[in-house]
Amino acid sequence: MIHAIILPVATGFILFLFGMKLMETSLQTWAGPRLQLWLERFTRTPVRGLLTGTVLTAALQSSTAITVIAIGLVGAGVLSFPRTLGVILGTNIGTCLTTELIGLSLGGIGVPILIASASVWLASWLAGPLPPAAQGLGLDQTAAGHGGRQWLRSVRYGSLAVAGFSLVLLGIEIMQTIGPALQSRGLFAWFVHQAQTSLLWGILAGAAVTALVHSSAAVIAMAMSLAATGAIPVELGVAITIGANVGTCVTAVIAGMSSSRAGRYVAWSHVLLNVGGAILFYPFIHVLVSLSGLLADDAASQIARSQTIFNIVGSLVALPLCYLSMWKRLEFRSQ
Repeated sequence: MIHAIILPVATGFILFLFGMKLMETSLQTWAGPRLQLWLERFTRTPVRGLLTGTVLTAALQSSTAITVIAIGLVGAGVLSFPRTLGVILGTNIGTCLTTELIGLSLGGIGVPILIASASVWLASWLAGPLPPAAQGLGLDQTAAGHGGRQWLRSVRYGSLAVAGFSLVLLGIEIMQTIGPALQSRGLFAWFVHQAQTSLLWGILAGAAVTALVHSSAAVIAMAMSLAATGAIPVELGVAITIGANVGTCVTAVIAGMSSSRAGRYVAWSHVLLNVGGAILFYPFIHVLVSLSGLLADDAASQIARSQTIFNIVGSLVALPLCYLSMWKRLEFRSQ
């Protein structure tokens, strides 16, 4: 039990979370000075906010980071609550890039990518110290005086981000080794049987585990790994994925607790979007599985496609609601 299941799961999970955090931190450190300015400039309408949230989340590989930043900006009075609604919708779409990349089954090239990115990172140190960080979308006078060496910052943090992604791939590959052992366990077989009776079990499990580990990508990756080895059916993997989208709201709610009333509105709008999407899709999980099956060749890719369809459709359905005048009245009452 310990060597066949617990140790591989713990090792793979730790590698996955460390890789995600390394990737997220590296990209945020590189783009951090620009984030606030981007959000201020490109969120004037819900559609523009959706596109901005999608791009930033895909670039930083963290929907939670963009949501928390949006809550902080609203709490500080930099952004208005209605302007963040599109951003929240966009974060759900942008986060699909992670699962789509995982769905490509690139585990075999994890080690070569790690060696190559580590080599580039070490070489960047031989090139000299980093120039001062850029301010906004351009460079301040101090940074500009460094002869355009801002490329070195991008290379160093970019190689760290790629190294983080390689650790994500390695973590997934390790977690996939537990499939045969899980299939032989009676308790796990019982859970799979119960989930086949009602997929609500899978949604609740995905939400609970994601709330505990604060990473929907990690939980979805584990579901994809189990489905790839045949340990769970694709339908259960999709249900866990939908639940993970609900569980990821916990971090935003925690961030909203220490914010203003408008900031709490942002956090709860995130909750309403994901819970509403789960309620909307729950009766149609089998349809979602069938549709994603037309777009994928294997179980892991099928779950990734399901995640993408779920988030895109959910965000597009909710987008017209962002234009309702009630949001402005709600913000006025919160002041």
